[in-house]
Amino acid sequence: MQANEFAKRRQRLLTILGNDSIAILPAAPERTRSRDVEHPYRSDSDFYYLTGFPEPEAIVVLIPGRKQGQFVLFCRERDVEMETWHGRRTGLEGAMQRYGADDAFPIEDVDDILPGLMENRERVFYSMGTHPDLDQRMLEWLNRVRKKARAGVHVPGELVSLDHLLHEMRLIKSTAEIRAMKKAAKVSAEAHCRAMQVCTPGMMEYQVEAEILHHFMTHGCRHAAYPSIVGGGENGCILHYTENESELQDGDLLLIDAGGEYDNYAADITRTFPVNGRFSPAQKALYELVLAAQYAAIEKVQPGNHWNDPHMAAVKVLTKGLIKLGLLKGTPAKLIKEEAYRRFYMHRTGHWLGMDVHDVGDYKLDGEWRLLEPGMVLTVEPGLYIAPGSKGVAKKWWGIGIRIEDDIRVTRNGHEVLSSGVPKDVAEVEALMAGKKFVVKKTAGKKS
Repeated sequence: MQANEFAKRRQRLLTILGNDSIAILPAAPERTRSRDVEHPYRSDSDFYYLTGFPEPEAIVVLIPGRKQGQFVLFCRERDVEMETWHGRRTGLEGAMQRYGADDAFPIEDVDDILPGLMENRERVFYSMGTHPDLDQRMLEWLNRVRKKARAGVHVPGELVSLDHLLHEMRLIKSTAEIRAMKKAAKVSAEAHCRAMQVCTPGMMEYQVEAEILHHFMTHGCRHAAYPSIVGGGENGCILHYTENESELQDGDLLLIDAGGEYDNYAADITRTFPVNGRFSPAQKALYELVLAAQYAAIEKVQPGNHWNDPHMAAVKVLTKGLIKLGLLKGTPAKLIKEEAYRRFYMHRTGHWLGMDVHDVGDYKLDGEWRLLEPGMVLTVEPGLYIAPGSKGVAKKWWGIGIRIEDDIRVTRNGHEVLSSGVPKDVAEVEALMAGKKFVVKKTAGKKS
């Protein structure tokens, strides 16, 4: 992401904040994995969205109208000894030269400097509860400003959450963001294709996962966007199965929910396919029902439609199909009203997608489902999960878990499927697993 992209975001937020305000946002802390080993560091999405700064121990402060500069960054100083042990640091000069900060101060000096920046401001934008350690310091800073009231210093009268403003900004993706998400989706789609091509009975789930992660990392996605789900057979009926330690059996399906992260933007793709390369009649019947539901839901991803429209489209198709297959009994309208489908389809059809795999942004405004707008990106992921031993269900359906998920961008005239590079029609899946080439189809959907 280019530096001017972050500058545009900061300027937009500064304009929204208005004069007499100050916004404070910390970087994510480092997290211990075990004893003295830490997890690979990943920046807080909100912090990175505004700065592009990738290091821990940092705080961004935005001060509209400040003559000395509106973008202030507290961060670690350069330290030859520490950098020898733990890697290079940007330092104060780098924060200004590479990341556009107007001022940069040592993070150790934040307690001395930040209260002064808060003086004579009407409101402080800061999200309490997200960083408990900093919450206490925030109260201490405000109290230090209050102690100067007799000297004529104005104390901020409002403490306002920054989340809503920032998350509404993040909900609509820019051209640069879409470019990054297309890259993440392309690499992730290729990884799913690779999984289909290498999968064979007798492999371990984690071996298939290794193939996916290998493709991510060798094609620019340094990390997975979330722990990969690789569930064979009845493991596919566990929605967030991540053990990935079972042996793949001939005759079972394999459900893979995996996405790479590129430049801090996530892909989120799910495919379900037969371990031996051929769907059984029962597997095919349920699979094609889920696929029909997904196509119906994707068609509802249009600007001006409600967020809930794709979900209801999927529910209607699934309910009618389950009646036809004998898994539900009754009329579609009554069963939908009673949510009878939730026995086999217990989650919603999608979520926002962006820097976080379950990205930020409200789904309702003033109690009503919000309208889809160009620049939004969401997943469409209907599924069916028939738990082993389900009462009143024919045994042929037991242990079948199916989910099909794609990443969809809302465009001005319809939608674009970002993850179209991996097959999902039965014939295409079986052909790819048999060694035939898959041709990517048209990815856009227009209003008629």
